[in-house]
Amino acid sequence: MLEKILNMEPDYSQYNTHLDVKFEYLQKMDINAMVQACEHKWFNQTLTKVNESVVRLGIVKGDYHWHKHDDDDEFFYVLQGQLLIDIEVSTIELNPNQGVTIPKGVMHRPHAPIKTVMLMIETLSIQPTGN
Repeated sequence: MLEKILNMEPDYSQYNTHLDVKFEYLQKMDINAMVQACEHKWFNQTLTKVNESVVRLGIVKGDYHWHKHDDDDEFFYVLQGQLLIDIEVSTIELNPNQGVTIPKGVMHRPHAPIKTVMLMIETLSIQPTGN
């Protein structure tokens, strides 16, 4: 079953992904204002660059597609809501103030049963939709 799902082409149009850096160094960020203004079901905005990595804000509800990052680890940290991350053998449940690092090469599928706000830390070169 997983193999069939993995061979399906995801509908990328449902994702609202912004890879531009929204805040420069020393610029204050108001995450709550961004959450309040968000009208999208699956929103991802790069907040800032930290050395060769970026911090991204995710405001999500619903399912993302199965994917992996061949060369990059990915860190998820939940601020509000609940994020479930399916991996091939189980599901990781993240509630507020919980996080997990998904190692490079691991197939995973994030999904949020309720509106969820999270931070992600990943390399600047990562392709958020996977390889």
